[in-house]
Order: sequence, then C-alpha cells, then structure tokens
Amino acid sequence: MLSRICGAAGRGAAAVVAPMLPLLRAGAGDASSWREGVLDALAWTGRAEGAAARDARWSVVLDGTVFNRRELGGGGDDAALVLALVAKHGFPAALEKLNGDFAVAAWDAKEQTLWLARDRFGVRPLYWAMAGGLVAFASRPRALFALPGLAPAPRREYLALFAGSHYRTFDTSPKLSPYDGIFSVEAGSWLKVDASGKTSEGRYWSLTDQSDLDEPEEKLAERYRALLLDATGLRVKAGGGHAFTLSGGMDSSSVLACAVRETGRKQRAFSTTYEDATYDETAEIRTMLDSTVETWTPVRLGTPDVPALVRKMVEAHDEPVATATWLSHYTLCDAVKKEGYSRLFGGLGGDELNAGEYEYFFFFFADLAAAGDEALLLRETAAWVAHHDHPIFKKNEAVMRDGLARLADLKVPGKVKADRKRLERYAKALSPAFYDLKSFTPPLDAPFASWLKNRTWHDLFLETLPCCLRAQDRHGAAFGLEHLLPFLDHRLVELMFRVPSRLKIRDGVTKHLLRLAMKGILPEETRTRVKKTGWNAPAHVWFSGQGRELVGDLIGSREFKERGIYDAAEVRRLADEHERIVSSGAAEDNHMMFFWQLVNLELWLRSLQGATTGARGG
Repeated sequence: MLSRICGAAGRGAAAVVAPMLPLLRAGAGDASSWREGVLDALAWTGRAEGAAARDARWSVVLDGTVFNRRELGGGGDDAALVLALVAKHGFPAALEKLNGDFAVAAWDAKEQTLWLARDRFGVRPLYWAMAGGLVAFASRPRALFALPGLAPAPRREYLALFAGSHYRTFDTSPKLSPYDGIFSVEAGSWLKVDASGKTSEGRYWSLTDQSDLDEPEEKLAERYRALLLDATGLRVKAGGGHAFTLSGGMDSSSVLACAVRETGRKQRAFSTTYEDATYDETAEIRTMLDSTVETWTPVRLGTPDVPALVRKMVEAHDEPVATATWLSHYTLCDAVKKEGYSRLFGGLGGDELNAGEYEYFFFFFADLAAAGDEALLLRETAAWVAHHDHPIFKKNEAVMRDGLARLADLKVPGKVKADRKRLERYAKALSPAFYDLKSFTPPLDAPFASWLKNRTWHDLFLETLPCCLRAQDRHGAAFGLEHLLPFLDHRLVELMFRVPSRLKIRDGVTKHLLRLAMKGILPEETRTRVKKTGWNAPAHVWFSGQGRELVGDLIGSREFKERGIYDAAEVRRLADEHERIVSSGAAEDNHMMFFWQLVNLELWLRSLQGATTGARGG
C-alpha cells in the first residue's frame, strides 16, 4: 500500500504534525484525493487503507506492504498485523518476521519511546531530525522543515559529489541525507528514541559471509526458480490493479514471465521507447509480447522538455535526480497512472544479484585470479572480449589486467578499490575552493571473501540501488503507484549471496544461473540474448544542438556563478567537447551524465529559493 508517514516525540510534538502533513503531499499530482489520519503524534497520508493501528500501549503508522501475511496468520490490515507482532514480540523482533517493503514508526506509550525502522533494502524511505527540543520523522525530507529552526541547507560534500563525481558516490553514507541536520534510517535497521531524547540504533537483518553452496547448478537453478516465482506470486496476491515495466533485458522480463506463470494469464506491460535509436529496446521487447503480454503500451519519448520535467521531478524528490533514466521512468509512471493502475512491478535488484552490470566482470576475474585458475581466467577473458568488445569501451587482456590492478586489491580477500578514474573524471569541473574530489574515498568494506560479492553488496546498500529506490519511490508517490520488486525478496538475496561467482558469469555471459532458472518460463530469444542495451536514456541529444542552450543559460547565470561550486571555464570546455562528440558521431564517450547532474543540481538549488547559497560544511 502507498502512504507517507510522519510524526514527532517530545514536548509539543503533536503541534508539528499538522504542518508536516501537507509537506508530505507536495509534488504529488493527485494529493487532493489523499486521505490522512493522526494517532497522537504519529500521522499518515496517502491512498492507502489501514496505514495506522493502536492498542492500549502501542500506536503504529506504516508506509508499505507486508507480503507474508498468510505465513504470519495476520487478520485485518497490515498496520494491525505489525501492531500485533510488536505487542507480542517487541519492536526489533517483530521486524525480523516481516517479508515486506515498509517504513514503520511505533510509539510505546508505556515507555514513552519512539521506534523507527525500514525494510531490509530501503525500498521505502524514512528520515529523522532533532530540532527545537523534538525528534521528528517523515517519509521525505521536506516535511521535516516544519520543525522549528531546521532550514533546507544542503550538505557541502553532497553538493560536490553530485556536481563533479559519479552517481555511485552519492549514497555511500547511508545514515545521511542531502541536507544538513536530516538523517536517514538505514535499510534493515531500527532507531529508538527514549523518553530523555537519547537515540540508539541496531540492525535486525544483514547479509553474512557464508560458504558457497556446492549443489549442482541444476538444483540451484530449481531453487532460484521456485523463490523468484514465490516472491512474484506473493506480491501479485498482495493487491490488484497491477501492471509491469518491460525493458529488453532479463530482469523485468523474468518478473513479468513469473507473474504469467503464477497467475495463468498474460499481463499488462508498459515500456519506454525512444525516437533516438541509441538506447531504444523496442526490438528486444517484442520478443516477450506474444507469450506474456495482454496489452503493451510503449511510452514514446522524443525530445522532452528537460527543464520543465526536471523541475517537477525535483519537487517530488526533494533532491536532484541521480540519472537521466529516471526522466524516462517519470513519464512512464505518468502513463501508467492515466491508465488507472495503482501497482507497478519492476526488475530492480536483478543486475546486482546476477552480476548483470558490465563492470562486474572485473570482480569475477578477481575471484578467478585469487583462486589461482589462470587458464580459466584467460578463457573467460577471451569470451568477454568476443561478446562485449566495444568501439569506445574496449575489451582485451590488457584492459582486464589494468582493471584488476585498478579495482581489486588481490592481497586482501575480497577487497574492492575505489574506481579513482571514474570518481575523478570531472574533478577539474569543480572549483578548487569548493571541494577537492581527490580527497574523497568512498567506504569500501569487505564483509565477504569474494570480490564479486563485495561489489554486489556495495551496489545494493551504498551505491547503485539506494538512489534508484529513492527515485522510484518518489515517482510512486507523485503518481499514486506502489512499486513491487521481487528480486529484492530477502530470501532470494540470501540465496544469491551463497552462489559461486562461476554460476553468475559463465563463458563471457552474465546472469548464468538466472538464465538456467528461467528455462521454460522466458521465451528462448530473451533468455539466451547476450548483448544488452542497458537501461539508459538518450540524454546525449538533450544537451546538444538546441539542448545546449539550456546548459549555456544555466552556466551563464549569476546564480550559477555565485554558488562557486563549478569551475565555469572547465564546464564550458566540456559543453564544447560534448557538442563536438555528439554532432560528429565520434567514437568517444560523451558527457551526458555530467550535464544531467549539473542541470538537476542547479534547478534543485533554485527550487530552495536561495536558502542554500551559503551551504554549510558537511
């Protein structure tokens, strides 16, 4: 179910709830039809039913859905089920029993204690802050600005990383938000605020390093298939009104095909397609249509009004939007809403679990090198070259060796290095007086002995997935959609973290075990396709030609110059270079993501109405 929650603890807590509620609804296109409710100093608003419950001791507000209701024997709504579990087992122990996507707050009237928690992967957001003698929480940062004395001031380090670094670096501090003084409850964790205002926190779930499973791959594929079918089935049964996103890749296709298998009927699917052929996947998508799709809606994106859409997205996000792909997703969500659907399935998490990103090859190679299997390493390198060589992103043995040296510390089991080349690509575009990107090193813990597992773990909890989940959540709130992600069922994730690297990549092909698991469920042309376009958007054309005027207007403005974040001369040089690469069709990597980030950052800062021009240090 889709709702937003907020509340506070401390003297006068109830008084701040009323001004928080309308801030939760800001940027939601259908917010006028949202319902709301208040329990003491806890509140909810949204399209959901049953987002709150109370007994003599406990009050609970819930944003999210519990998928294992039948297993838990729950009657009534999800909030009532959570309340019953909390009353019986206590708050942390109750969380361990839930399979769901949720942010939840509970007030213990007996102990005068506030509890907050998020689901295992952070599908639903939850922020908190302390100001004016109060501790408050909300599903989005904007609502917390209702607290006395809390201003919307961005963190300096966040500004710098968004301006000049790669989107993987934005979320490497999972307890922080883009704003000074506003914090995030970590995924898989709880936060407790006692009667004195003291906070404490703990984890109720985490992945641990366990030995790889040594079952035959056919047996593991059967287990994988059963879990993915069950995870999809649980989510289908959790409510009606659902549709599916469909790209040309394995992940969304597998989720859709599993739903067809579980329900015995074809489903409704929506896809983003592009006039520019660079990232268009129409041909690949068509291989799924006959066997799985009842009605297909291609959402065609030509040359969008980037400033207008980014302004709308920034209002919904409370932050700049990490990648250009989410503009495509925003337009798709708009189309899904107009067709009357309230639940949208997707394949997020599939790349991380199944080694689907191209860069995962280097960490697979590290696992092979550490095992001393030089012959297999060379065979896999040759297959990688054969399948994935690219005129811009070359593949050969020298590139493999360089990648190993640059990205993996083979002297420390599983130790992943920061990709300094990627991180510092645009370091010169930042003003030296504002921030030195070369001084930043993302946290790179090594909880596993496998390099591939650690890279996956980083992406799930610190890098690729967090910003994607936030963007997806904000679009859901803006259009009244609940997003459902079967690959992020914790049972499936736990299984895949015990699967050996050689069953994720085989013969230069990613997602080996998923391909085995989907035999007989996916069409063969989809199941065996090796090349993938990747979920991306043709932003290169958005910032060239006529689109270059947008960049020129922004970087030539007084506001841009006075912020002092960028080196304007270097930005102009990059704009010229981007124009040359795109207009000439040169086989060079362009700068579309840099300019996407620049436009988003500048329009976000302008949306804060000047309150951020003196951003405080992070």
